[in-house]
Amino acid sequence: MTEWEKMVAGEEYRPGDPELKAGRQRARRLTHRYNGLDADDDTGRRALLEELLGHVGEHTVLRPPFHCDYGTQLRIGRGCFANFGLVALDVAPITLGDDVQMGPYVQLLTATHPLDPVRRREGWEGGQPITIGDNVWLGGGVVVLPGVTIGANTVVGAGAVVTRDLPADTLAVGNPARVTPSLDA
Repeated sequence: MTEWEKMVAGEEYRPGDPELKAGRQRARRLTHRYNGLDADDDTGRRALLEELLGHVGEHTVLRPPFHCDYGTQLRIGRGCFANFGLVALDVAPITLGDDVQMGPYVQLLTATHPLDPVRRREGWEGGQPITIGDNVWLGGGVVVLPGVTIGANTVVGAGAVVTRDLPADTLAVGNPARVTPSLDA
């Protein structure tokens, strides 16, 4: 099994592998071009997203700057919006449903590292997927950690750190993010 296959399967892998390095370099080149385009070049920006990402739905907007590890593991539904500064570390799949809204400087972090100091020093890494349902709103500065699923229609307050799954139709705030008694509240 190649290091790329290990990474995609969620197994530990070595990021120094030439195929993985090439994938990261590709993403850096494309995001550099994306982030450097004229502010009014929506057509060019869309074309770069289609080249970079695993999937990007219609009417989706990612305001630059935008950063990712590979891009190919990031799938974004239609009608999504990410304000300035989205970071999507996609060593594992990141799936965003339709109509997901993200404030500035949201971080979607799938990467993991061994707790064992010897394995960490040896350079092993891993990843766990992130799934975000339809019509979710992530406030500014939200951090979503590896392995988290956020249910449809959920709102996550600004600055929250989402460490575990959140059910649909809820409001979550804080660090770590906790569900409030009612979305209406």
